[in-house]
Parts: sequence; structure tokens; C-alpha cells
Amino acid sequence: MQPSKPKLFVLSSLGKIFKQSIVLVALFLVWEIAPRIGLVDQAFFPTFSSVLISWWNLIITGELFAHFAASITRSFTGFALAVIITIPLGLVIGWYPLARELLNPVLELFRNTAALALLPVFMLLMGIGETSKIAIVIFACTWPILLNTIAAVGSVDPLLIKSARSMNISSFKLFLKVILPASVPMIFTGIRMAGTAAILVLIAAEMVGAKEGLGYLITYSQYNFQIPEMYAGILTIALLGLLINQGLSLLERKFSKWKQQVNG
Repeated sequence: MQPSKPKLFVLSSLGKIFKQSIVLVALFLVWEIAPRIGLVDQAFFPTFSSVLISWWNLIITGELFAHFAASITRSFTGFALAVIITIPLGLVIGWYPLARELLNPVLELFRNTAALALLPVFMLLMGIGETSKIAIVIFACTWPILLNTIAAVGSVDPLLIKSARSMNISSFKLFLKVILPASVPMIFTGIRMAGTAAILVLIAAEMVGAKEGLGYLITYSQYNFQIPEMYAGILTIALLGLLINQGLSLLERKFSKWKQQVNG
């Protein structure tokens, strides 16, 4: 007697989860065993279990939540503002060749300028408060989104545009029915890159000048030789990055369905 389809689906899902997690579990086992057998110094590289205990203590006291909330608020604010500003700007620049030619030197200059190299400038101009941290996140997120949006518009198949124009549709409908749906995948590539940049740049900024946030937690723990708490902060950042990437992937799939509906 063969198993039913629901059972096969469950077994297939469990097998997939097992395959995806086996390397990660092995990594955590090595992390736990290596300090215990003396491969690394526990004072500088504590066991995974001790890091989990410190992580749980930070959760119980509410300290981790306070730092997490500060970081996610800053990164989301900067990221959202970058998306709102740069996607329309990138669509306009990509649609008009003259604008692309005029702005290309400036875009190339800033895309090759590391955001963290400008952190002292942002801090001098805006202080060490929230404004400078959000501004540096906006700067870091702008270029992946903007450049991918411009490239997406420029890479739309000219035959699609010619075919649409031969049907005498308006420029607005051409943009909505052809240009925008065809640009969605590449735009979301830029958005996902920006999501990663938002976290990395913010954590570095919090390490330099902040009184709360995950970056501050890591630096403070290091200075006070609270090494398990330091690793707990690092793990939290890794989990945060994973959640952001998964959330953006889910959003991309939903927009891809919208693209298919628009084309249909």
C-alpha cells in the first residue's frame, strides 16, 4: 500500500529540511566541541551552549529586544526611504537616455564609494544621533536599488516596446503593462542587495557611535570581555539578516505573480 499524497508531501518536506539543516547542525556541533577539547581557547571562543545561555539571558532581561528594536527601526527606516526615493528615480533615469548619459558619471562615482568611508562625514554634518545612522543606511541602500532599476528599464526587450507602441497604447499603459513588469525581477535583485547592505552598514555605524543597537551590544560586550554576549549579538545579526532576506524573497514572489497577472 502506497502512502497518500499528503504523507508524501510531508515526508518530502521533512527530507528537504533535513538536507538543508544538516551542514548547519554540523557547524554548531563543531562550535560546541572545539572549545571543550582545547582546539580553541574558551575565553575567546566559548562553546555554542554558553552563547545560547547568554542569548537567552539577554532575552529574559529585555536587553536584547531593546538593542534589536533600535537596529531594526533604523535599518527599516533608511531602507524604506531608499526604496521610495530610488525606484521612481531609477525608472525615470532608465526611461530617458539623455538623463542616463548625463548622470552616469556621478552614479559611477558614488557607486564605487564605500558607505562606511563617508560615515565620518555624515557624523560631522548630522551628529552621532539617529539622523546620521539613518542617512548612512539610505546612502548604502540607494545605489544597488537605483542602478538595478536603471539597468532593468534599459534591458527591456525593444521588440516588446515596439509591439506595444504599434497597438497605439498610451505611454502610461506602455510603462505599466510592459516596462514595469519586465523590470520587476532585476529591481528586486537590487532591493535584496540593499536589504543586506542596510544591516551591515548600520551595525558598523552603531559600533562607532551609538548607545543602543546590536552593533553597540557587540562592541560593549567586547570591551567588557563579555564574550558569550558578544557572540549572542553576532548570532542575532545573522538571524536578522536571514529573516530580511526571506521576507524580501517572499515579497518578490508575490510581485512576480502580479507581473504575470498584468501580462495576462
